[in-house]
Amino acid sequence: MRRFLTLGLTHIVAIAFGFALGVYLLPILTAPDSPDQTVLQREAENAMFVGELTRDLRGSDFLHWGEGKISVSADTIVHEGALAPGPDYKLYLVTEFVEHEDEFIPIKAQAQLIGDVDTFNGAVLSVPDGVDVTQFTTVVIWCEAFSEFITATQYR
Repeated sequence: MRRFLTLGLTHIVAIAFGFALGVYLLPILTAPDSPDQTVLQREAENAMFVGELTRDLRGSDFLHWGEGKISVSADTIVHEGALAPGPDYKLYLVTEFVEHEDEFIPIKAQAQLIGDVDTFNGAVLSVPDGVDVTQFTTVVIWCEAFSEFITATQYR
């Protein structure tokens, strides 16, 4: 009986580890190529606002982080830097700086979704028609699948 329990437990642990590894690696393996650095720099040239992403936010840890520069213009948001790989990242604009999911979740209903972030070494997102970036102050990158804060920066 003890041998059966040990075998069952080791198989459950192996399956759980494999699943977790798959959740982590699948976005990396299926991610499109990141934009070329020249494209990122060209798109960021017309920025009205710039913010810095750092790893030292309260909601950041070794699996959930971002670093680099966010450039915000009327029609484009550019990320030059790196994000921790993960599934289902979204970029939101909010009216107040947040640095943890416990601060973002209460205001998420008022946040403006800009779009999907599906590359981890730079991204260019188009601002949807009718969105005025001057009405917001902060960019938040959020993992929708796991309701996890990834990173944020206040750009004005």
